[in-house]
Amino acid sequence: MRRRKIVSWGLLALVSLTVSLAAAQQRFLDRPLPDRVNVRYGSHHRHRLDFWSAGTDQPSPLLVYIHGGGFQGGDKRGIPVDLLQECLQSGISVASINYRLSQHASFPAPMLDGARAVQFLRFKAKDWNIDPERIAASGGSAGAGVALWVGFQDDLKNPESEDPVDHQSSRLSCVAVFGAQTTYDPRVIATIVGGRAHEHPALTPFFGLTKEHLETEEAYRRYQEASPDTYVTADDPPVYLVYNEPKGSLPPDAPPGKGIHHPNFGTYLASKLHANGIECLTDHVDDLASRGKTPHHRMVEFCCRHFGIEVTGEDSEN
Repeated sequence: MRRRKIVSWGLLALVSLTVSLAAAQQRFLDRPLPDRVNVRYGSHHRHRLDFWSAGTDQPSPLLVYIHGGGFQGGDKRGIPVDLLQECLQSGISVASINYRLSQHASFPAPMLDGARAVQFLRFKAKDWNIDPERIAASGGSAGAGVALWVGFQDDLKNPESEDPVDHQSSRLSCVAVFGAQTTYDPRVIATIVGGRAHEHPALTPFFGLTKEHLETEEAYRRYQEASPDTYVTADDPPVYLVYNEPKGSLPPDAPPGKGIHHPNFGTYLASKLHANGIECLTDHVDDLASRGKTPHHRMVEFCCRHFGIEVTGEDSEN
């Protein structure tokens, strides 16, 4: 009997794995093939991007997607299929990028890579039929943090550089992200989220610090420099934030890192942006579902509005 149960559980596991693999394969097959694959935008082996053209007659707006993975993993191929398809159907070209991870280089490397990719794509605007005045950034989790950091920075272009890519602007038209950490300062995270979210294991290698140096002036300076909210000013682009973690307080026994995608990150940033007269919409997947919306559809709607693309039936709820 015991052997029969083991065999049954093994068969169930095999069937489950087969179904999961089939679903993953189908999602991959549903993804349009990039027009340009593994294009190098910098000198590191992770400085690669894929590009999908919207195929428009006139130069199209562009969405730059930055993957998540706690700054320790992830890949440009993980761009959500529905986000990609909806962008292309709306006349928006798409680029999905890789960037240096913590094992390659600590902060500010991933953020500077995000800015470099935007500058590179502007440099290619004429050849790739991109409108350089209409570029947005998107991403999830760590990638969302990179997108926000780039969006709130002063322009990183350097006209004195010998590299023509550096002459291009890093500024964005808008930012639409999923599960963003709007601050990376553990002291602020502990205040706005609570629990032990500020103890997420990915943060220490991201900062390039040892545990012994987490409570030093150098660490405090790095926390602020890494946090997107540090750079908010009145000339920053509009932002749309979506979250899927449960609302409300964390349970008392929440493990370290639990809550690192909490909706309170969005509420916190929205208050800063609104105080500077900047549009910031926040949403939760449960609320979107009740309105018959999906996160990526809503993100594309938001970008379309700021790109000047007419969208019928857009939901403007905040």
